Amino acid sequence: MNIKPLKIGNLIAKVPIIQGGMGVGVSLSNLAGNVAKNGAIGVISAAHAGYMEEDFESNTLKANLRGLAKHIKRAKEISSNGIIGVNVMVAMNNYVEHVKAAIEAGADLIISGAGLPLNLPEIIEGSSIKIAPIVSSSKAAKVILNYWKKHFNKTANAVIVEGPLAGGHLGFKANNLNDEIKNFDNNVISIIKEVKNFENEFNTTIPVVVAGGVFTHDDMIKYLNLGASGVQVATRFVATHECDAHINFKNAYVNCTKEDIELTISPVGMPGRAIRNKLTETLKKERIKITKCYNCLIPCNPANTPYCISSALINSVKGDVENGLVFCGGNAHRINKIVSVKELIDELMGKI
Repeated sequence: MNIKPLKIGNLIAKVPIIQGGMGVGVSLSNLAGNVAKNGAIGVISAAHAGYMEEDFESNTLKANLRGLAKHIKRAKEISSNGIIGVNVMVAMNNYVEHVKAAIEAGADLIISGAGLPLNLPEIIEGSSIKIAPIVSSSKAAKVILNYWKKHFNKTANAVIVEGPLAGGHLGFKANNLNDEIKNFDNNVISIIKEVKNFENEFNTTIPVVVAGGVFTHDDMIKYLNLGASGVQVATRFVATHECDAHINFKNAYVNCTKEDIELTISPVGMPGRAIRNKLTETLKKERIKITKCYNCLIPCNPANTPYCISSALINSVKGDVENGLVFCGGNAHRINKIVSVKELIDELMGKI
């Protein structure tokens, strides 16, 4: 099959792969920059992008906005001005500030999920940045794109469909996950159909990119044959030399079994997929006392939340994979070694 470049507006990625944004600190400038250098789209997660800044504990927002800008610029340097996106969750506090910081620092694309990014076109007004909502159903795609049409006379530059095998927070209820997995391909087809309506209305091309469980070249070809323009891959990029996470975090993926991957509770009420460890086992029995609130997610209330997700994610990305939360995709157990970004992209493209 002749694999075509991924075109998002005037952005052209010769490799139709978006590297998924992974917070906290798992996909920063080193991973995103090297992905973009190899022809795909590198994505930085805006979730606590400044967690290594000196003033992170005392002035979290300021540190995060500075850290985000720093990583966007560094990724641009690493990739010789390749395509760099930023994943900004709607559920984040200070969502608007993070989107604006990404624009000012020179990002090319905003990817936004974990809620409906209804006002995103208004926030980016006057800039040339591209926008791509993450959806898990044709209903969500229709709601977002109709809202953008009605209120801003704008549409998406791309739409990302995230499936139930994705890592981290899932846009599905835990009790119907198996049905969602079975029906995912049909779901992709119905979203592509829905998006076509808006392509016709705006006389433009809106590529649909499939995410969640994409692991092999064959997976990618399957979705391209269904009518998608590209795929988003996150989990596999963790097990690369260039990934920004600690080696212990990468090895947790390499060493885990299928039985180690489970759904865990999240402070924001959504199921999250992670690798079983001391933290997830403790959470089955008791709450973990919160000593500091990072004011990160809107739905989180420290008074009744079972644990601090920021602390848990920071612990793991720094290497404490027993007392931290190790988010992963449903196929993490299939990873058995750490490779370079170039090797991984070549493999996904069917070159090796």
